[in-house]
Amino acid sequence: MDLIGMKHAIVVDLGYGDAGKGSTVDWLCSPGHAEHTEHADPSRPAESAGTAGTAGTADRRTASQVRAVIRFNGGAQAAHNVVTPDGRHHTFAQFGAGTFHGVPTHLSRFMLVEPFALAAEAAHLAELGIPNPFALLSADSRALITTPYHRAANRVRESARDRTPGSTRHGTCGMGIGETVSFSLAVSPDKPLRVGDCRDRATLVRKLTALRDRIAADLELSGLHLPADLPGPEFCADVYQAFAQRVRIVDEECSGYLAALLESGPCVFEGAQGVLLDEWYGFHPHTTWSTTTFANAEELLTESGQGPDSAVRLGVVRTYSTRHGAGPFVSEDASLAPMLPEPHNEAGTWQGAFRIGHFDAVAHRYALDVCGGADALVVTHADVRADGRRLCRAYQASADVPAMERLPRSLMPDLDYQRLLTKTVTSCTPVYEDGPRDQRDWPDVIGEALGTPVGLVSSGPTWQDKAARLPCAK
Repeated sequence: MDLIGMKHAIVVDLGYGDAGKGSTVDWLCSPGHAEHTEHADPSRPAESAGTAGTAGTADRRTASQVRAVIRFNGGAQAAHNVVTPDGRHHTFAQFGAGTFHGVPTHLSRFMLVEPFALAAEAAHLAELGIPNPFALLSADSRALITTPYHRAANRVRESARDRTPGSTRHGTCGMGIGETVSFSLAVSPDKPLRVGDCRDRATLVRKLTALRDRIAADLELSGLHLPADLPGPEFCADVYQAFAQRVRIVDEECSGYLAALLESGPCVFEGAQGVLLDEWYGFHPHTTWSTTTFANAEELLTESGQGPDSAVRLGVVRTYSTRHGAGPFVSEDASLAPMLPEPHNEAGTWQGAFRIGHFDAVAHRYALDVCGGADALVVTHADVRADGRRLCRAYQASADVPAMERLPRSLMPDLDYQRLLTKTVTSCTPVYEDGPRDQRDWPDVIGEALGTPVGLVSSGPTWQDKAARLPCAK
């Protein structure tokens, strides 16, 4: 796979997340794509796209042709692990996973921005040798802000489910993503706090106060309460104003910022979570309040005059299946855990257990169906042991009906349909076939099972551990 001749790339996880989107973006932004730079000056993407100055990082960006990583869904709950060849490790949440290569990040209008978490992430990146992380960051003024009040309400509600007889957790990262979106949908468009509001203190304090009071009142209707130790609106306003002073905030509708950025050269769209967690097509209610398919990225491309066909659509899968937290997982097999160590994912207070199972071709076929297919697969964890691993080729709902190799999808967003699908999948058992004994054969088996060519194989954590299978220029 080569960015030469390719305009843009969209990276999406075809599972429940954690398949290796960050590592894939890191590879796309790596020096391996800098062999032919005579037709462009990648040390100056800021000027050509109208971005903020990035003094001190130009020498880093000369190593990559990629002009920017564009985040197009999710928020601070993302956890994209990147390991550099020299052993540095960072879990990217809001910064793009090309940051180690000096590639700027743009937070699009579809992102949920959390300035407190962003400051902590920037501090860690600085410790790892990125001289001025905020100089690599721009944000659309329309993007929603996730506040401590959203996060606290998220955790209060999820904890209440544990105490309610007959209720089960929906599954959450505890970062307030769902609360941010639900509040924005419940009020008039001018009420939610947005990135552009961070430039005006009076607006910040007014909106933060109203938000805190509204969330507190909503919780009290269910007998719940916001914690008393949350920071007040004035303190939050201080943090958000500092954020506005460090990050370039762009009024996209007036400036055409993103269109100029995309026109200046190849960009990588970095998705969050996975298609099986999609807000409309995932196994509801164990889903995220975010569109996790290619749709948001393609909408941004269309709005910018590029068109969806200007990007290669990359679907990321592991050679085995994983899921973090609650929800159906037909091919789960806890006996695989000892042979498949997980250095960067573990059980969490809010997410719950990190679960492992055999490769689920049925679930991944469904993901491909609901997101309109992919141009190529990225198959990660191709170096792990193949002993005992199988391929789930079909689901068996009951002994008296044929096994299903594909799940039926709704032709339009319909949460009632998704609840029914979740109920059906939860009652299914896996139909297995033996997997290859040599782990190096798994990518070919997966490509055949999903009817999609394999474009990249990852056999280790760093960008140097990736091998291209075919050109994906478009």
